[in-house]
Amino acid sequence: MKQFLILLFLTPALTHAAVEAFEVGPNNTDQLPKGKEADGIIGDFILRNDHITAVISGNQPLRRPNMSTFYGNGGITPGCLYDLTLNARQNDQLTIFSPGSHRGNVSNVRIAQASGGLGMGGARVRVEVDAARNNGLFKRHEYNLGHRSRGLLITSWYHNKSDEDRKGSIADYWKPSGKRGTFQDVLWIDAVDPSDRGSYAVGWIKGLPGTPGLAKPHSQLTLKPNETARFIRFLAVGNSPAEAVGEVARYANMKTGLLSIQLTESNTGKAIHSATITLTSKGQSIPAYTKKNGRFATQFPIGSYQVKIEDRGRKTHEQIIEVKESDEAKITTELPPLSGVAFAITDAAGKDTPCKVQFIGTGKTATPNLGPQNRAHGCVDQWHSETGKFNVALDPGTYRLVITHGIEHNHLVREVIVKAGAFAPVKGALQRVVNTRGWVSTDFHNHSTPSGDNQCGTDDRIINLAAEHIEFAPTTEHNRLYDWTPHIKKLGLSEHLSTVIGLELTGGGAGSHHNAFPLPKPNPFAQDGGAPVFQNDPRLNTIALQNFGGWDPNRWVHVNHPNLTEKFWDRNLDGKPDGGFAGYEKYIDAIETQNFRGNAILATAPWTLYRRGTREQVREVREFVWLQMLNQGYRTRAIAVADAHSVYGNGVGGWRTYVTSSTDAPAKIDAKEIIRNAKAGRLMLTTGPFLEVTANGALPGSEITAKDGKVNLKVKIQCADWVHIDRVQVLVNGRQVPNLNLTAKKNPKMFNNSPVVMDTTFSINLEADAHLIVVAMGENHDLKTGYGTSANASLKPCAYINPIWIDVDGGGFQPNKDTLGWPLPLGNQSVEKIKAMLKTKGK
Repeated sequence: MKQFLILLFLTPALTHAAVEAFEVGPNNTDQLPKGKEADGIIGDFILRNDHITAVISGNQPLRRPNMSTFYGNGGITPGCLYDLTLNARQNDQLTIFSPGSHRGNVSNVRIAQASGGLGMGGARVRVEVDAARNNGLFKRHEYNLGHRSRGLLITSWYHNKSDEDRKGSIADYWKPSGKRGTFQDVLWIDAVDPSDRGSYAVGWIKGLPGTPGLAKPHSQLTLKPNETARFIRFLAVGNSPAEAVGEVARYANMKTGLLSIQLTESNTGKAIHSATITLTSKGQSIPAYTKKNGRFATQFPIGSYQVKIEDRGRKTHEQIIEVKESDEAKITTELPPLSGVAFAITDAAGKDTPCKVQFIGTGKTATPNLGPQNRAHGCVDQWHSETGKFNVALDPGTYRLVITHGIEHNHLVREVIVKAGAFAPVKGALQRVVNTRGWVSTDFHNHSTPSGDNQCGTDDRIINLAAEHIEFAPTTEHNRLYDWTPHIKKLGLSEHLSTVIGLELTGGGAGSHHNAFPLPKPNPFAQDGGAPVFQNDPRLNTIALQNFGGWDPNRWVHVNHPNLTEKFWDRNLDGKPDGGFAGYEKYIDAIETQNFRGNAILATAPWTLYRRGTREQVREVREFVWLQMLNQGYRTRAIAVADAHSVYGNGVGGWRTYVTSSTDAPAKIDAKEIIRNAKAGRLMLTTGPFLEVTANGALPGSEITAKDGKVNLKVKIQCADWVHIDRVQVLVNGRQVPNLNLTAKKNPKMFNNSPVVMDTTFSINLEADAHLIVVAMGENHDLKTGYGTSANASLKPCAYINPIWIDVDGGGFQPNKDTLGWPLPLGNQSVEKIKAMLKTKGK
């Protein structure tokens, strides 16, 4: 009994103190919080009490939460708040809170007070920037976590130790980038995806402890020599913006009362946790969310509120409530049963399949807005699903549903009537009508939230890839080694999608962006997962990637959306030829001729004019310049990628690359084989048509000898029922040969209905060495059926192969040096100059 009492007494000490601060080391990384935006690593500092956990970045080289939080060489942010989450949820949605928009080197980050219980004060982490390294301005930021607090007290001190006035911005910078607003002088920000249920609020605190009310935020500061200034804010975390604002109000000793709302379903009595509660007072509104028990409760500023309870698929409830200091303001309401659509979508064999659904309101029914564009389960008017069995809540009405699974499958259309309180069943089988045996659908360039320049959830990216039927997609986050494999397994998508560890090494200027894979296993507790550091010369970046973790002949490195003019002809873009970055072509395996937008493979000029805002500007036509490169002897392979940063809009599915493979099963794809075949040029780029081409039996990328100059170019094109082409053009050394141009208008009998639109052979007689490229194009069509209102809808159906090289004399292929009627591109091109050149060429 005595032993039991001792153990019971010691139990709290064996877990953690009531409030504590400690540094993260190799043996306690399991104490780091989790969540969509969790960025803590070894060397950072944790502040924790029974309610919340915060991470302050340590004073470490190159420390930043991700690439895009203060982009560029000077964007490091040691001593900033990187993570803040409720312990019960472990659901960090904060990328950074930078007091005074702090960035750059600091003198130290350290624990000022390690622990504290009731009556002992809080735990504190202190950050200092000495005046000697900051032009005479001393700065200190201190993060203080109290025993019972659900937020951090952040105090900033400034002391001008110079002989001159010091002026500058002290506005705080913080992210996430979700919906934001101000409510009774408290600034709040919601999670990018509100269903993640992680929100923040900040209020500036008056100087004296216990003084009621909030101070006005400061954005600018001027200090005379030896003057000092101090500013205090309280940053709270909650399940909703209203809950976080309530925590700030309570800390600031504002007059508050308990506001509670309980939601249940009328027919089942089940708790409702999917509703959005909008609280409005004096023209200001703020969202609140119930927890899984259907309850929202917080101390909230007193006053009269219009309460609007919305849950898509249910009737909206509205009422007015008065929040008082003395009494609980309570709403207990039952909402009617949910309505919507219940899906059961399979493949032709009746097996469950990923898919995408577009929702279009018909008649008097408005098209629904299902949520933010960067999530899979409800992005604007679409829903991407990892499974064919799912429900989507919809208000009663009439809808047209368009169901797809990428470009190899026919689509389904269903007209449904959704009645109140019921789910309309929708069943169907998606027929895979395009036979791609021997090829797999790949996309070598995509992103999710670890990249930092977007906040698309990684699971959402994986679902997006699977729903659009991408079968192999290396992990290519910006400047962070990462592995999508655990996400694929968790979602049950291993039979549909394969990945390998990779990276996009990204920076500004001529150093460019490069993707590489496979790469060594990431270290999740090191800066950038242990990724290499960007350099300003693109050749150095490719060498670093090729040799990272040891040289690997099976590694792939390509350049993303390149400025070909800069890379190969005009290094400083001054309009004078200088050879670009000499030898660069030896270090890359391919260039992205297609990146998300555009279908310019049949363009006839290296420049185009476009409007950016009110200004007209000049843009390089990458596809045309690539054709010029091929004629100069560059054997640079071309690939097509989505470079997706969202799900709707800049999502996966438009451009992709097919690569030959010995297996059609994604789970069995051998990444090394994919890389070998890609390096061999066995590549086909497409937005929809599946284009197969052989020259005398040889695949794209091959070099063959045809001593008599005769080439039988076999062309087969397949399309799903929502993809249409009306032109097939053979390019000979990049030129559009008139008698090798077929159009549906002039040659209607050559074009058939889907799936096999064309199956023919071109007999070509060559007099000199030539590279051949076949292009299939839907010049009078688009992809709206498959993509609806999303950006990929505006693309034209288009496909083309990598060149097949024909040697007609047996002496080895010799490039003809043809520049296709235009000089090789140089930089410093003005709008006026290009307009004149285009006019001269009759363009």
